[in-house]
Amino acid sequence: MAFRSRREKLRSILSGGTCVHPGSVYDAISIRIAEDLGFPIGMFGGSVASLAVLGDPDITLITLTELCEQMRRMSRASTLPVLVDADHGYGNALNVRRTVQELETAGAAGLTIEDTLLPAAFGETKTQLISLEEGVGKMKAALSGRSDPSLVIMGRTGAASITSIEDAVRRAKAYEATGVDALFFTGIKSRAELEAITAATRLPIVLGGAPEDLSALDYLASQRVRIALQGHAPITAATQAVHDTLKALREGASPKALKGLASAELTGRVMREAETKARSADVLGLKT
Repeated sequence: MAFRSRREKLRSILSGGTCVHPGSVYDAISIRIAEDLGFPIGMFGGSVASLAVLGDPDITLITLTELCEQMRRMSRASTLPVLVDADHGYGNALNVRRTVQELETAGAAGLTIEDTLLPAAFGETKTQLISLEEGVGKMKAALSGRSDPSLVIMGRTGAASITSIEDAVRRAKAYEATGVDALFFTGIKSRAELEAITAATRLPIVLGGAPEDLSALDYLASQRVRIALQGHAPITAATQAVHDTLKALREGASPKALKGLASAELTGRVMREAETKARSADVLGLKT
């Protein structure tokens, strides 16, 4: 299959003995930059998707179609493997199955399905979890929706910060038993909590944000953590840069006086300009 090599790269990371940081990606430009800089994998977060596609906060307003279309754009632009935050799978277990089918077709190397109750329930201000039984059903549905066995499916839980570390362990063990490929945790607050999870499970672990105490890659690797997220700084940095540039122009700055602009060399590299010129010369007879 066209995307199998990307998925096999992700599987290689999960089966290895080291822990890596992914590059946070959200469009064709960001994924090409991450690839050129040597990141082994890209992470397409749900909050980033909502901001990049809709300009909205992370409150589950983005649709599956919009998420997959953005993933498809990135798949076209780069061969970097991408792990997609598929949130709750956009509905019940049957919706989860379709989410897997669509993201597989869009070129995702892997995806996470979480047990958070989304969208938020009426009148509830605190984050809630679905029942363990429903979570297990979603993991089973995700696996049944996969046609390419190399596609990585991760069971994700935020129970550590919502209910308790004991609940996180209980859920992780149940998701592991369904046959998912890895376990994704958010809200882990200490080494003791991570070590409790490591002792109770056997699958590769992914951490979605962690305190400074959990930043040493060697230690994380020893606890079977294979991927450790570093947040989504690229899109916030890009937002600030666009704001500052437009503000300067609005206030009368000359375009030539603007600071922090990408060089012609960097822009050309991101656009794959040399490849396009070579192709144009070959098929259009244009002089380079």
